[in-house]
Amino acid sequence: MKKLVSLMTLLVLLCNTALSWGQTEPEEIKPEENKFKDYFFEALKQKAIENYDKAIVALEHCLKMDPNNATIPYEIGKNYLALKDYKNAYSSFEKAHTLDPTNKWFLIGMYDVDYATKDYLDGIKVIHKLIPFDPKFKEDLTSLYMNTGEFDKALNLINELNESAGKSDRRENYKLQILSKGQYQDAEITNLVDQINKYPKEEANYISLIYLYSKKDNLEKVLEIARKLEKEIPNSEWAQVSLFKNYLVNNESQKAINAMNVVLASSKIDSKIKHRIFNEFLNYVNVNPQFSPDLDKAIDYFKDDTTVNVAKEIGKYYHNKKEWDKSVKYYLMSLKKNNPDEVEVNVLLLDIYSQQAQFEKSLKIANDMIALYPAQPQFYYYSGLAYNQLKQFKKAKEMLEMGIDYVVEDIPLEINYNIQLGEAFNGLGDTNKKELYFSKANELLKKQK
Repeated sequence: MKKLVSLMTLLVLLCNTALSWGQTEPEEIKPEENKFKDYFFEALKQKAIENYDKAIVALEHCLKMDPNNATIPYEIGKNYLALKDYKNAYSSFEKAHTLDPTNKWFLIGMYDVDYATKDYLDGIKVIHKLIPFDPKFKEDLTSLYMNTGEFDKALNLINELNESAGKSDRRENYKLQILSKGQYQDAEITNLVDQINKYPKEEANYISLIYLYSKKDNLEKVLEIARKLEKEIPNSEWAQVSLFKNYLVNNESQKAINAMNVVLASSKIDSKIKHRIFNEFLNYVNVNPQFSPDLDKAIDYFKDDTTVNVAKEIGKYYHNKKEWDKSVKYYLMSLKKNNPDEVEVNVLLLDIYSQQAQFEKSLKIANDMIALYPAQPQFYYYSGLAYNQLKQFKKAKEMLEMGIDYVVEDIPLEINYNIQLGEAFNGLGDTNKKELYFSKANELLKKQK
């Protein structure tokens, strides 16, 4: 909270009584007034050298001589404040305000004490008295409301100041804090709709409203506001969200790609929207494969996205469709762009190479990964599977016997292990062991059902 405090000048300090000294001839000065003057300047001198206690004593003498002079309790309050005697400081400033309610500096003294003691509730009362002197004190009121947790009042005041005085970084930060609490988002949505109706060319209001709808996962509303934005400000980056959708519907491929690239490159647009647009284009490319190179280029926009590995997700998309070659392409892209030793992507690749009977490739990946992750059972399984298919049954047996010890609460994997061990012992001519492991696999299959 920014303090709105400044020192009074000596001319203000001396007030009416002090000013009268300069207008009176020396021979007319009474001894009592002389004493007042001496005590007052003694107080100023002691305060200047930080002898606040002595300054207060001198000012108390002044107060006895002129109890209705509001400047004296104000000066006493400043000395108490310097001593961090907040109770006496506040009462002195309050007394000065009672004697002269028209002087804002006495209220500022009270506010200084509230600020120092974090008495924000009383600070709100004092600020309300200060606002008629200077509306700029409303800025402090927003901070006080934030500190007292009166977020509804803070939000209303922030919106009022944004419209009357323009936005400020501090108020925008406060607003983000408030809107992170869901119960205040509906009120802000209403405010933003009103602002858009009043100022249809103000892009920031559309963006803020889109952001709130995005936080609520209301993507239909996001698109609705984007369409309004497109209508009012056609060159807006956010407008491209709506345009992209329209271009796809109308099969205007190149325009859709251009709009998508604008959206994906934008630092203003929320990542949820980017991912939605990208997924829509992925579905479009699935029907129109000639645009696959544009899909690959679009992945680059997500290279710094730590929340989603886009290339991997595309690989999974084609994996589920059993389009193995496409899936492998994106898995390899993911490994190249991210971590070449990522467990999940390598396991997915092993599954595809096994489906395609590319057991030499499968074996190399599995054994390389075992060296890196010696407690990961799936790599031993794919190694054993590959060795079996390559008729290297002894190596298959060794790998599978090592790996099965790492299988924990994964019945499908345990079933596959027993099947491959049965195959290995069958290849080695050990019929008893073959039947043993096939029998174990059957028992596990019954349990799984």
